[in-house]
Amino acid sequence: MGTVLYQELIRRKRDGGTLSGAEIASLVGGITSGGVSDAQLGAFAMAVVLRGMELSERVALTEAMRDSGEVLAWARGPVVDKHSTGGIGDTVSLVLAPALAACGAVVPMISGRGLGHTGGTLDKLGAIPGYDVTPDAALMRRVVDQVGCAIIGQTGTLAPADRRFYAVRDVTATVESRDLITASILSKKLAAGIGALVLDVKCGNGAFMPDLAAAEGLARALVEVANGAGCPTSALITDMNAPLAAAAGNALEVAVAVDTLTGRARDPRLYALTLALGAEALVRAGLAESAAEGQDRMAAALDSGAAAERFAQMVAALGGPADFLERVAHHLPTAPVIRTVPAPVAGVVAGYDTRALGLAVIGLGGGRRQADDRIDLRVGLSQIAAVGQAVNAGDPVALVHAAEDASAARAVAEVAAACRIAESASAGPLVLGRIA
Repeated sequence: MGTVLYQELIRRKRDGGTLSGAEIASLVGGITSGGVSDAQLGAFAMAVVLRGMELSERVALTEAMRDSGEVLAWARGPVVDKHSTGGIGDTVSLVLAPALAACGAVVPMISGRGLGHTGGTLDKLGAIPGYDVTPDAALMRRVVDQVGCAIIGQTGTLAPADRRFYAVRDVTATVESRDLITASILSKKLAAGIGALVLDVKCGNGAFMPDLAAAEGLARALVEVANGAGCPTSALITDMNAPLAAAAGNALEVAVAVDTLTGRARDPRLYALTLALGAEALVRAGLAESAAEGQDRMAAALDSGAAAERFAQMVAALGGPADFLERVAHHLPTAPVIRTVPAPVAGVVAGYDTRALGLAVIGLGGGRRQADDRIDLRVGLSQIAAVGQAVNAGDPVALVHAAEDASAARAVAEVAAACRIAESASAGPLVLGRIA
């Protein structure tokens, strides 16, 4: 394959041809080595956008990008992970990883920062003083071996071809390709050495996939490729027409996760989705015979305190406070300005422009407009009224946590405009479909 001209592979894909696994591996090798120029890489990405890829090509691209760097191996297992396409108030990972560890799984969870209007798991963990989201490989391995889970960011040695490929796609209008999205997501996950994966594909006005058909298409593509690469995988398509929990913003979401782990308070949607995703993961990993058994095991891990104990151990092992769970209010940063968002009329909360809530958090400083923006970990929304909740005129539908009065006032107006109140309403189903 060393004699194959990259431009010939690009031409063939441009003209609708199918590339072999060896040809795709050669192309990815050129991405890693620098033998493929940015211009060629952009041309290949555009050819894929226009012509698409067969399943065999998507599997080959995913495996080649996985193998472009280190592929982790673990002394014990089963090794499982979860990926979400992103939502508002989605703090599932912080609860799910330690609960799965308490059920006997090994969970090296490679997570990301905020993307667009959605929050990122690494940004949330950044609200915990001292927590190292980018530990070296030795520390990461030690924490996973001792605790059973570690939630961290992608290291420089995992799937380096994806990092370069994504940077080129970002400036060539080729990010949206389902084929390339699938390979990008899965190459990083599979490089972590996992043996089973569960996917949470969001659908609704707060998701990147607002249309159910599009969400199902992405879920099916991810499941097909992951299974084709030898990793047992299933996906749940879940509702994002309202925040998953009653808070949005980094420190505020960590507090919700801790309340869920300890049992101090449990948002019904967040708790239900954590159990459902955990059950899928346990079944895929061979740790439960059925989804019902998996949900029972997850509930027991949370109710017994075993999951909370794993979370506390993980936080301490990665540099956070040893007493974080006991003194969470002391350790998390708090915003100096808190304002109520009043309901304009009496009625029932019927829904939200959920994307607008995420943008309101960014406007407060809780997310990035540019890649190098510094995030204010204190700000966000809390006590967001649930769909179906009755309110009187003037009752709070949310609290705004802000750095100063002007941004608080803007956010109050934005959240009020995003909240719909009707004479009657009820929450729809949380899980909209399953792909396996």
